[in-house]
Parts: sequence; structure tokens; C-alpha cells
Amino acid sequence: MQLVRRKFLRLATATVAAPVLLRPALAQTYPTRPVRIIVGFIAGGSLDLLARLIGQWLQERLGQPFVVENRPGAGGNIGTEAVVRAAPDGHTLLMVSNSAAINATLYDKLNFVFLRDIAPVAGIIRVPNVMEVNSSLSVKTVPEFIAFAKANPGKINMASPGNGTGPHLAGTLFKMMTDIDVNHVPYRGGAPALTDLIGGQVQMMFDALPSSVEHIKGGKLRALGVTTATRSEALPDIPTVGEFVPGYEASAWLGLGVGRNRQSK
Repeated sequence: MQLVRRKFLRLATATVAAPVLLRPALAQTYPTRPVRIIVGFIAGGSLDLLARLIGQWLQERLGQPFVVENRPGAGGNIGTEAVVRAAPDGHTLLMVSNSAAINATLYDKLNFVFLRDIAPVAGIIRVPNVMEVNSSLSVKTVPEFIAFAKANPGKINMASPGNGTGPHLAGTLFKMMTDIDVNHVPYRGGAPALTDLIGGQVQMMFDALPSSVEHIKGGKLRALGVTTATRSEALPDIPTVGEFVPGYEASAWLGLGVGRNRQSK
């Protein structure tokens, strides 16, 4: 999970500032005041943690505060709409994940069109999800989990950060490809889902690796597999899910976006 800092800073200062710098009346050094980074999920999840790291890094280099503001709800759509409605001057950014692409097909009626109303700033990172279970569950491998689920249909609860999120779809894909019956339990974000997984209220979850890795290394959770095509350097001993379920692959991407100039539409 390495951020190429020079490249990101160049993209951030050039692309985010473009809506401002290309208008002569507003030509000035970016940013001229504090910048908001809108996260469409509650605090404590992987998207929120990454936004805070990036905000701190940009603040140190650009000399203005970068403040993370959580606007949870509707799978990230509330946060996206807040950026769409904000002044398109580069001082309100959106922390974007693959949920934005999912929502475009999942929701019939939205108050915005993502591709029209949000301009990309920079792709930041691509990370695996990790298939993990509460440490009290007897299974230790993906095949053992599949066998256990088939022997106990409808008795396993699968947490996710919410309907339509990347982890939800990663779990749904796994269910379809293995023909198992587990119950989906959506939460309002990754942090409460992870808390209940550790506490045993739910039994398994597909979660973004950055927010779960320390719990896995500390023994609070047991990782069964990562969802990318290759193993993760952070957990090199954990196999991929695809090693046991041929063709399975699901990863998450994160980036920054900014509202477009609505007057130009």
C-alpha cells in the first residue's frame, strides 16, 4: 500500500486546482483556504483512514488544513451528493472508492450523475479485500469454510459496510461461485461491522485489508484468503481465494475526485 508521493502531489496540485487556475478571475495559488475531504462512510473504516493519512500529508506540503468530513449513508451517495452540490473550486474533494461505480448501476434514482458531476483527480491505491472469520470459528481454510457453510446453511452471518459496497459484492460473488447459503448483515460502515465480527455477533466478512491487517496479525481475526489474483505482501502466508475457487478475484480501488463546474454543463 505504497503511495507514490511525488506523483500524487503533482496530480493533486495540478488537477484539483485546475477548475480554479483555468479561470483568470480566480487565478491564484491552490489552495487558498482549508480543503474538505468528504468521505461517504463513518469514521474508522479503511476509506476514512486513508483519507486522513492523505489529508495530513497534503496539509504538510500545501500549507492549508485538509479536513476529513464524514457524510455516511446510502452506500456513499450522500457524501458524493455533498461534493456535487459544493462550489466547484477544488476546495471540496471526494474520497472515491469502487462503491461509486457500483452505485451507478445499483440505484435507479440519484440526484447526480457520477461521471458527469465528479471529475477525477488521482487514483491513489488498489487494495485486496480479505476473507476473514471470527477466531472462534473452527474453520482455518477456504475449503473448510465452504464445507462448514454447506453443512450449516443459513447459519453463518456475513457482515459488510453496507449494501452495494465492494466487500458486499465480494462476498456475494463468493456465495454465487461456491453455492453456499450465508446471511448478509449490512452495517453503516466498515468500523462497526469489524467490531461485531471481532465480538462474535457475526461470523465472517470480506474487508479491505488495511483496516483488518492488525487485527489479523494480533489474532483477533483469522484470515482465510485475499481476494486479488496474487498474494499480498502484507500477509504473504495467506493464500488467495482464487487458489481454491478458480476464477475468483475482487479488489478495491480508491482515489480522489472533485465536483465539476456545474455552470459549464
